[in-house]
Amino acid sequence: MSIVQKYAISGDDFSRAGEASSAIKNKLKQMGFSPEVIRNVSIAAYEGEINAVIHANGGEITVTVEPEAISIVISDTGGGIPDIGLAMQEGYTTASDNIRALGFGAGMGLPNMKKYADEFDIQSEVGKGTVITMKIYAKR
Repeated sequence: MSIVQKYAISGDDFSRAGEASSAIKNKLKQMGFSPEVIRNVSIAAYEGEINAVIHANGGEITVTVEPEAISIVISDTGGGIPDIGLAMQEGYTTASDNIRALGFGAGMGLPNMKKYADEFDIQSEVGKGTVITMKIYAKR
C-alpha cells in the first residue's frame, strides 16, 4: 500500500519555506520510519523545497510513501538549469546577494539532495523548468 501526498511550494515566500518538508518529516515519524530514513528524506525534501522557493518561483513536491521506499518528486516551471553539471558542484550558486544575506543559496542544495537520496535524477529544460526525482530506501 502506498500513500501519496502533494505539497505546493510558494515561490519567494521564505516565511513558509520548509513547511512541506516539515510535514513530510512528521508523517514519516507517525508511520514509524527509522530516524536515519526520516533524516535523509527531510534533508532531501528541504533542499528541494528551498531551491524551488529561491530559483523557480515555487513548484510542487509529491511524496509517495511505500513500505520499502519513499519517493520525492519536486517539479517547477521556473527558468530551468542551463548547466546541470555545474549546478551539481558543491558551492556553485546563482542565488542573489539578497538571498545569501538571508542565509540561503550556499550552493549545497543539489549536492545534498544527491548525497541523502539513494536514487537521484534531475531533468531540466531552460525556460520550462526542472523535475528532480529522489528515492530513499526504508531501512527499518
